[in-house]
Amino acid sequence: MSSKDYIELEEKYGAHNYHPLDVVIEKAEGVWVHDVDGKKYLDCLAAYSAVNQGHCHPRIINALKTQAEKVTLTSRAFRNSQLPLLYKKLNEVTGYEMILPMNSGAEAVETALKAARKWGYRVKGVPENQAEIIVCTNNFAGRTISIVSFSTEAQYKNGFGPFTPGFKVVEYGNVKAMEEAITSNTVAFIFEPIQGEGGVVVPPAGYLKDTYDICKKNNVLYITDEIQSGLGRSGKLFAFEYEDVRPDAVIIGKALSGGCYPVSAVLSNKEVLGVFNPGDHGSTFGGNPLGAAAAIEALNVLIDEKLVENSFELGNYFRDELNKIDSKHIKEVRGKGLFIGVELHEEAKGARRFCEALMQRGILCKETHDNVIRFAPPLVIKKEEIDWALEHIREVLVMD
Repeated sequence: MSSKDYIELEEKYGAHNYHPLDVVIEKAEGVWVHDVDGKKYLDCLAAYSAVNQGHCHPRIINALKTQAEKVTLTSRAFRNSQLPLLYKKLNEVTGYEMILPMNSGAEAVETALKAARKWGYRVKGVPENQAEIIVCTNNFAGRTISIVSFSTEAQYKNGFGPFTPGFKVVEYGNVKAMEEAITSNTVAFIFEPIQGEGGVVVPPAGYLKDTYDICKKNNVLYITDEIQSGLGRSGKLFAFEYEDVRPDAVIIGKALSGGCYPVSAVLSNKEVLGVFNPGDHGSTFGGNPLGAAAAIEALNVLIDEKLVENSFELGNYFRDELNKIDSKHIKEVRGKGLFIGVELHEEAKGARRFCEALMQRGILCKETHDNVIRFAPPLVIKKEEIDWALEHIREVLVMD
């Protein structure tokens, strides 16, 4: 079957909730993917940062195969031999003393929302059903009803009301607005230290520390959503490490399993995650042995291959070279590590046409918020591969 055949089948039988580029990927390894017609592409999206360790990393695949031959799922009705090891590994790598595993990033965000509210009632003493959580404009945390309830993207909400109450939205990067939104009923401030779907938006210097200090002053939980920005993507293990803060909870997912299996988690302390009692929250697949085995090896790969350091070094190089491109279309190049957004002027007539042109040249990336091209390759990328990509990026970004 050709790409055309697969695309026709997908369009005929699949719900049209995505608008993908018309490339049909059949196999992948490292930073390279191949379509069904035999063409090779450099992946500069990394499955929205889920494959930081590279596609089909042999160590992670081997961990999956080995575990799959033993036991894949027990549910949390019973214990398994892999989950405790994942807990221990996450504690060693991050320092957080308690972990709650889930599957998708959205599930982990929902877990953090529930934990924050219950902490507010049980620990802070907020009156029942009065808890408030502060979030930011242009956030993206998933697609559940509660999560889209605090989205500021109209399309994400259109046709899905009524919405979940209890959220206050403030301007991202605006410390004063965040501080003024706090009341005695505020239980948490949940935000992305770098906004991914918002267009790889980095807040002003000092924003993390200032909002952290405000949370500490007001007994408000400081929770960072590091589903995209975490696990090396930003050039640090977590993006919050760029400033002197220690979140009360961190939400992770995507690269936690190297893109080989859905695994997510909330990292926190016993005061926050200790509010859950048996039966309060759960997931049939959350913490399953197959996912835990993959996550353990994904973390090992991240550390052993120094992928966080590679992201920092090559991310700086990639951004510097993009900044040198003399193009009337480029408004701004921003990001940290290998988490880069190239914002285009309105006159450029959208970022998608540039992504389509890059696809024709063997580079896969994706537009976000219409006018931003996101470059976020797997962290295993090499300098010579970036140099090859830059040749084509320069030529595409100067086209009319």
